[in-house]
Amino acid sequence: MLRKLSALAAISVLAACSSPAADAPQDPAAANTEATRMNLIDRALQISAPTAEQRPLTIEQLGRTRTDEYAWLRDDNWQEVMRDPSLLQADIRAHLEAENAYYEEVMSPTEALQERIFQEIRGRIREDDSSVPERDGEFEYYTRFREGGQYPIFARRPVDPATPGDDAEQILLDGDAEAEGIEYFDFGTVGHSPDHRYLAYSVDIRGSEYYEIRIRDLATGEDVATLTDESTGDFAWANDSTTLFWVWRDANGRSKRVYRQDREAGESVLVYDEPDDGFFVNIGNTAGDSYVVIAASGHTTSEVRLIDADIPASDPVLVAARETDVEYSLTETGDGFYILTNLDGAVDFQVMRAPLDAPQRENWEPVIDHRPGTLITGLLGFRDWMVRVERENALPRIIVRNLGDGAEHTIAFDEEAYSLGIDPGFEFATNSMRFSYESPSTPEETYDYDMATRERELRKRQEIPSGHNPADYVVRRIMAPAHDGEQIPVTLLYHRDTPVDGSAPAMLYGYGSYGITIPASFRVTPLSLVDRGMIYAVAHIRGSQARGYGWYLDGKLENKMNTFRDFVSAGEALVAEGFTSRGNMVAYGGSAGGLLVGAAINLQPDLFAGAIAAVPFVDVINTMSDPSLPLTPPEWPEWGNPIEDADAYDTIAEYSPYDNIAAIDYPHVLATAGLTDPRVTYWEPAKWVARLRATRADNGLTLMRTNMGAGHGGASGRFDSLRETAENWAFALMTVGLADAEVEELATAAE
Repeated sequence: MLRKLSALAAISVLAACSSPAADAPQDPAAANTEATRMNLIDRALQISAPTAEQRPLTIEQLGRTRTDEYAWLRDDNWQEVMRDPSLLQADIRAHLEAENAYYEEVMSPTEALQERIFQEIRGRIREDDSSVPERDGEFEYYTRFREGGQYPIFARRPVDPATPGDDAEQILLDGDAEAEGIEYFDFGTVGHSPDHRYLAYSVDIRGSEYYEIRIRDLATGEDVATLTDESTGDFAWANDSTTLFWVWRDANGRSKRVYRQDREAGESVLVYDEPDDGFFVNIGNTAGDSYVVIAASGHTTSEVRLIDADIPASDPVLVAARETDVEYSLTETGDGFYILTNLDGAVDFQVMRAPLDAPQRENWEPVIDHRPGTLITGLLGFRDWMVRVERENALPRIIVRNLGDGAEHTIAFDEEAYSLGIDPGFEFATNSMRFSYESPSTPEETYDYDMATRERELRKRQEIPSGHNPADYVVRRIMAPAHDGEQIPVTLLYHRDTPVDGSAPAMLYGYGSYGITIPASFRVTPLSLVDRGMIYAVAHIRGSQARGYGWYLDGKLENKMNTFRDFVSAGEALVAEGFTSRGNMVAYGGSAGGLLVGAAINLQPDLFAGAIAAVPFVDVINTMSDPSLPLTPPEWPEWGNPIEDADAYDTIAEYSPYDNIAAIDYPHVLATAGLTDPRVTYWEPAKWVARLRATRADNGLTLMRTNMGAGHGGASGRFDSLRETAENWAFALMTVGLADAEVEELATAAE
C-alpha cells in the first residue's frame, strides 16, 4: 500500500471531438502569446481566494524547531472521519468547502471546455468494451461494461456447452446494480471458488480502503455471507472451495493480520499476526494453486509463508526469515519454485530454484545469474514453462524458458518506447501465455502466444470509437543529462503537425518513488492535450526502476534530491532540444508524484507555467514524524525516520514541499484531495495550498479541489473520474494560453 495514485484501467477508446483540435493542433505560437494567456488568468485573479486562519503550532524535534501554522486542518478524529465523513470538524469542513467554491468560481468559464474534453476522452473509450475471456476448466471468465455503465460486469460462459446453444452468458456480479445509490463504490478483489460454485468479492463504499468481503452463491445469485468490513480487499481461496483467507486492516489503516474463515461466515481464525508496523501483509495463491501465500514485506525486505491449499487448517511454513534489504518472491512451476531475489548483492535481481516440498532458503540453487543493468521485474510460472520480464535501458522484453531443456527465446519490439505486460491467467498446464503490447501512440494489443510453436494470435486490439491513427503521432525517447552526469530517459508524445521549434507548450509528468516505473503505454487522456498542440512528456527519473534497481536506490533516502533534480533536468532538456520553452510547461504528478511537483516548483519555479499536484504527498516531515498515520512506519525505509535520525530529518527538511515554500514567484498551481484518502490525508494538500497562497511573492493562482466523497483515486465511476481529468486538463490549457480561444469559441456558439 503505497502513496501512489491509482491508475485507471482504461478499456480505452473515444470519440471525435466537435472541436477542430481533434483533427490537428492549433498553432501554439499564436495561441500562446502573453496577451491571449491573460484573458482567463486575469479574470481568475480578480476573484478573492479563501484565507485559512493561522494557528501557529511550534514543534521541537531532535533539537530542531519548526512552526506549523495550519496544523489545525488535521482533524484529531481522522480515523473515524475515514469511516464516516460526516464527523469532520465543522471549521475544517467550512474551509474545504470554501476552497471548493473558490475553485468552481475560478474554473467556471472553462465548463464548456471541460465538457468538450470529457466527451473527447469518453469518445475514445468503447463503452461496451469487454476483456478477452480467460479459460478456467469448463468456463471462461471475463469482464465487460454496458453502454453508459460506470462499473464492470463480471461474467462467464461455458467453454464446451453440453447442449448445443447452451452457451449463454451468466452474469456473476453487476457493478452498476451493486453501486446504485452509493456515492463511492470500488471493487477490490473478485474471485471464483475452485469448484466454480461461489464468488468472493470485496467492495469499498467510502474511499477509505476498508473493504467488505462478500460471498455469492452462483447457483442462486444470492449473497450468502459478509465475512468482514475491515479487510484490505485481498483474499485467497483454499482448494476445498469452502475456506477463504483474508487480510485485516487495523484502525490505523495498516494490513496486519491474516484470518481463515468458512464461506458461510463462520468464526474467523487468526492465522498470522504481523508484529512490525513497518510491514504490509498480502495474501494470494501460487500459479499451480498448490499453496496459499502470506507475504509480509517492507519496502526492501520480504518474508513469505506458505499454507498447503489442500489442507487449509495447516500451519504456515516459513520460506526464509526476513533479512533487512533482502527481497524475494516465489513462482510455482511444474518442476519447483523459482525465486526472484536480490540475495547476495544481486542489485538487479537473480533467479534461483527450490523444490516445491522444500522451498526453504538452504535449498535455493542459482538458475539465472545477476546481470548488472538488466533488471528482472517479474516471473510467471506454468507447468512446463517459466516466463520472465526484464528491463534494460528503460525498455522491457519477455523471455520464455522451456523447463524441459532450459532453452530460452525472447519477445521484443522495435519502437523507441513501448510497454509489455504478461497475464497470469487461470490455467497452469498450458502452452499458451497471454501478453500485451502498446506504445504512447499505439493502442493496446492483446496476444495469445504459443510458447512451444512461438506463434502469436491477436485476440484484441484496443478500439478507439472516435478514430485514431498512430501515424498522426510521433513517439520519441530522449536522454536528458542530469546534474551529476547521469542520463534520464524521457518519453515524448506529440502530434506530427506540432512544430518542434520551442514554441509548443508541454506537460511534463513524473512519479519517481518506491521503485515504481511508469511504462511507455497508450493512454487516451493525454491525446486531448496533444491534439491541441501540447507535447506530453514522461520523465523516467531516479526513484523508479527505469534503468535498474540501482536507479531506485539512487532516488531514495539520502539520495532523494536526485529524483527532484532529475525532473527539473528533464524539463530543461525539453527546452534545450527545442521541444518547448522555459515557462511554457505544466508539471503534473499524483501522490508521491505530487511531492515531485511540489519539490520541483520550489527548485525551479520559472521552468513552469502551471503545476498540477494530485493528492500530493507534500507535508513530508510532519507525516513521517507521526507514527499513528497508516503509511508512516512502513515508509521509513523509503524516506527515513525523522523521529530518531537527525540526518533523515535534515534530508527530508531539505526537500519537503510544505517546508520549503518561499516568498518567490510560483507557477499557477492546482492541488486535489480526497476527504477519505488513507494514503495522502486531505490535510496535506490543504495545508500546502494555504501556506503557498499566503507566502508566494506573486499573485498567481493557487487552487484546491477536494472530493468530499472519495479517497486516493478520486471519483470511483469510470466516467466520473474522466470528468476530474477533464478539469485538470482545462486548468493546464489555461495556464499555457491554449484555452482562451477555445473558451471564447464555445461561448460564442452557445449564444
